Amino acid sequence: MDSSELYHIKQQFFLGAFKSLVNLTLPDPNSPPYIPTLLYQARAHIALNDTKAALQLLPSDSENIAVKAAASLARYISVTQDTDQEAIDASLEEIRDLAVEIEGDDVDASEEDISTVRVLLGTAFARAGEVEEALETLGIDTEDLEGVCVIVQIYLSINRPDLARKQFERSKRWAEDDLLLQLIESTIGLVTGKDGYSNTNSFYTEQLGNPSLTSPHILTARGVTRILRNEIPEAKSDLEESLEQQKTDAETAAALVVAAGLGGLKKSEAEELWTRFVSEHPDHPMVSDVLEKESLFDESASKFPVPPAAA
Repeated sequence: MDSSELYHIKQQFFLGAFKSLVNLTLPDPNSPPYIPTLLYQARAHIALNDTKAALQLLPSDSENIAVKAAASLARYISVTQDTDQEAIDASLEEIRDLAVEIEGDDVDASEEDISTVRVLLGTAFARAGEVEEALETLGIDTEDLEGVCVIVQIYLSINRPDLARKQFERSKRWAEDDLLLQLIESTIGLVTGKDGYSNTNSFYTEQLGNPSLTSPHILTARGVTRILRNEIPEAKSDLEESLEQQKTDAETAAALVVAAGLGGLKKSEAEELWTRFVSEHPDHPMVSDVLEKESLFDESASKFPVPPAAA
C-alpha cells in the first residue's frame, strides 16, 4: 500500500500539477518511496517538456528498469525536438530493446516497476505514431489503471471512442473507484460529449476546488469543456488563468484563440491574438490546418473571375 505522501504525489501527477512535483524534495535514496517519487518527479519534468532536467535527475548508473525506461523516454522526446531522423530511429530502437527485456523470464523487477515501464514505453511508441506497438507494449488486457489511461488516450487519438469506452467499462469490473478511473471517464466524456459534458465539467470543477492542488492543465481542460458547452466568457476566464501559470503552453493558447473567435474578445483583439499565436507556435496543428484551408480557399477563389462592376 502506498504511503500518504506517495498517494498525494500520484494524485498530483495524474491531475497535471507538474510544477508542484518538480519542486519536491526527494526522500532518502535507501527508503522505499525513493524510486516511485523519483520517477514521478522525472515524468513531471518530461511533461513540462524539460527533458534535460529529467535526465539530470535520473541516475545514469541505476539498474532499475523503470528508471532506465524514464531516461529512454526523455531521450526520445529530446531527439524528436531536433528532428534528426537517425537519432530518432536509434532512440526508438533503445525503447524497443527495453520492451523486449521486460518480456523475458529473468527480468529483475517488481510487477509495479514492469507496469511503469509499459506505460513509459507505450507513451513513447504512441508519440512516435506506432499505435500497434504502443498497444502491444501496454497490453489491452492490462489491470494496471495507469496503463488503461494511456490506452484510452491512444484510442481517442485515433477516433475510436467505442474502444476507449470498452476499456473503461472493463476497468470498472476490477479497479477501485479512484481518481484515475474518474479521470478516464471524464476524458472520454470530453471527447464524446456525453450528457452535454456535464459529468466532465463537474469532475474538473471538483478537482479545482481542492485547496492543495494547483493544476493549470485542469483549468485548461475545464476551459475547453466550457467552450464545448458554449460558456465562452467562463472558458476565457479559465484559459487566461491557466496561461498565467504556464505562459508558453501551446494547447492552452490554442483554446484561448478558439474562445476569442467565438465571441470571447472583440474581433480586432481576436485577430491580434491569432497573429501572436501563429508567431509563437508556427508548428501547431491548428496553425497548419488554418493555413492549409486558407490556401485551398485562395486556390478555389482564383478559378472564379470576378465580373466587372455594373455601370
